[in-house]
Amino acid sequence: MSIVRPASGAAVTVALAAALLAVAVPATAGDLPAGRVLFNTCLGCHGVPGYTNVYPSYHVPKLGGQHADYLAAALKEYRSGQRAHPTMTANASGLDEAQSAEVAAWLSKLPPSPGQPAAKGDAAAGKEKVTKLGCVACHGADGNSAAGTFPKLAGQHADYLVKALEDYHSGARKNPMMAPMAQNLTAQDRLDLAAWFSSQPQGLSVVK
Repeated sequence: MSIVRPASGAAVTVALAAALLAVAVPATAGDLPAGRVLFNTCLGCHGVPGYTNVYPSYHVPKLGGQHADYLAAALKEYRSGQRAHPTMTANASGLDEAQSAEVAAWLSKLPPSPGQPAAKGDAAAGKEKVTKLGCVACHGADGNSAAGTFPKLAGQHADYLVKALEDYHSGARKNPMMAPMAQNLTAQDRLDLAAWFSSQPQGLSVVK
């Protein structure tokens, strides 16, 4: 669902790749959850850990284990233009609200992809800034937000988090809560916050 290229030297993690790629050739599509079938078209980007967006380059976000409500809302934002990404906008535009909810529900039941490239910021400084800047109220002290409308940031790729904050700062992403918050962040703040959240283990409620 994003324009990607393999990360340099990245190896596909067998466990998650098998879990995701197995849905590409279902024996009987009618026997599978709708979201699992719809997600087939997303596997080229989101099905392989370590892949990156190009121009600019940042890791494609981890989606497994994310709050379903947040994922559905994100797809809606791509459809409406609140988020700008040509490939994501095109893919999200092919889903109605019910289909978006199905995809989101399926992804929320998967484990997050493993692996984390080295962050450029200072995680210890980021931990202090999370409280100082008020991030705790929505995202939790460790990035495991309790409310399904706010994304889990724990364990997410640091460079993706930095890019998201940059987009809120520039207005490329439009959100009444995040925009004013991002305006007050320096480039170092963005790096430090991303370093802290990316270093935290993601809490999951995986359906077995």
